[in-house]
Amino acid sequence: MTSGPDLSRRRWLKGGLTPARPENPLPWSRDWPSFTDGCSRCGDCLRACPERVIVAGDGGFPVVDFGRGECTFCGRCAESCAEPLFVPRQEEPWHQLAEFGPACLAIRGVHCRSCEDSCEPRAIRFRPQLGAVARPELDAEHCTGCGACVAGCPAAAIKILSQEQA
Repeated sequence: MTSGPDLSRRRWLKGGLTPARPENPLPWSRDWPSFTDGCSRCGDCLRACPERVIVAGDGGFPVVDFGRGECTFCGRCAESCAEPLFVPRQEEPWHQLAEFGPACLAIRGVHCRSCEDSCEPRAIRFRPQLGAVARPELDAEHCTGCGACVAGCPAAAIKILSQEQA
């Protein structure tokens, strides 16, 4: 008697044996299929991260967990990796932006500006509204996708998504 569905078999039947692309891959990492093909899952990048935001994700592959804090783009994850899995650090670390979900307190009419306070590049602003609580707005040109706003959100209403997902 089995205790639940065989998820690895289910994934195979759906057409893929590689882990699904995570919401937040490592900064400067190559495309997800190339990354998973070359990553040995040794954990060097997890140990090298001074912010401790890199965790083992699906299949043991390293991903960024913004619930733990922000990425400071120090590059130690890429420097610690013995495999050629990262693009040069002169390039952008990724193309990700913050997205506010429906659980956002300000969107629900409760005064909150935690995300604005934690956003160092000042990509999050609150536009006053006549007779209502100010709502968050994102300046995509200034958002680095660092995730500082995620950990600071008391309602867990912010996600960092690739620009293709946003």
